[in-house]
Amino acid sequence: MAKYPFINEAAEYVKELDLKIEDISEPILNRAEHRIEEALLYALVSTQLRKEEIEISSFPVAVMMVASTADKRMKRRYALAEAKRVYNLLKEEKSKSKILEIAKIFNWKIRLADDKPPYEFALFFTDYLRNATRFQAKGWKLVNRIMLNGEVYLTKDDAARLLEEEVRVHIEKKLDVKEKVALPQNVADRVERLKQAFTKQKGKIELEGFPEEIVVSAFPPCIKHMYDNITSGHHLSHIGRFALTSFLTNIGMTAEEVVNLYRSLSDFKERLTRYQVEHIAGERGSRTKYIPPRCDTLRTHGVCIGMDEICRKVRHPLAYYRRKLRTIKAEAPVERA
Repeated sequence: MAKYPFINEAAEYVKELDLKIEDISEPILNRAEHRIEEALLYALVSTQLRKEEIEISSFPVAVMMVASTADKRMKRRYALAEAKRVYNLLKEEKSKSKILEIAKIFNWKIRLADDKPPYEFALFFTDYLRNATRFQAKGWKLVNRIMLNGEVYLTKDDAARLLEEEVRVHIEKKLDVKEKVALPQNVADRVERLKQAFTKQKGKIELEGFPEEIVVSAFPPCIKHMYDNITSGHHLSHIGRFALTSFLTNIGMTAEEVVNLYRSLSDFKERLTRYQVEHIAGERGSRTKYIPPRCDTLRTHGVCIGMDEICRKVRHPLAYYRRKLRTIKAEAPVERA
């Protein structure tokens, strides 16, 4: 129960304790605050287990504390971090039965598929689509999966990833309360500290967590222009190369892939290019990973080729990419069987 505090048994356990918010012990409050802090600052809640009562009870307390805020981004980040914790735990489970147990909480139609190695589970396609359609990587599209008799075949990691998404949505719903939660002053003070810490962190968070698949159609106009130029063999200015390279390495392109982009240039020197790219990617020297210049800097150096509607709402190329990804995802048709 301590591993998966959202399951029904854990909820019943907390209910039997008959805890009132004003009577919650300091250790439980401390762990609840720490759960939220880890989620907000590091995007992950640790899997290290403490005393069972503290671990189980701290989860609903943390949910209540986050729900008391009006910050939707704070709620989304907490839900995602708790869901990632579940994913990491499920991956390490030696028994497949735990995957089945958690899946049944969400009424999945799932079974073991030991007859189809390397696949371990078979999941009914509607349960698969409900979660996988939110993923942008092409590998999750139904046409790229093995499906027989309405069942999609999954590895253990696949099943854990889909359950992560199910848990994320489940927790977000718990956080979406209509009425404001009244908290005792000592708890409200903790929430206020967390909100202040999150506000300071927001700038860094804006540049985190991009999907694995590179989506060229989501590039800002300036980056797309430079990307097209470099793939066509046209040269870029020094700041243009830096902006493009740092942008690509920050959204998930490997240093090797970036080096290969520059091969079409007539004066391509692999040793020098590799050194520069790996330095920008934080793989050499001080190990500092550089981010692209801000939009105002790019405008000053003549890199900006014209602003579109999203450009007017952001101040950084990576913020543009994140916002455009959300737009593309919202406009994408839902895949149906």
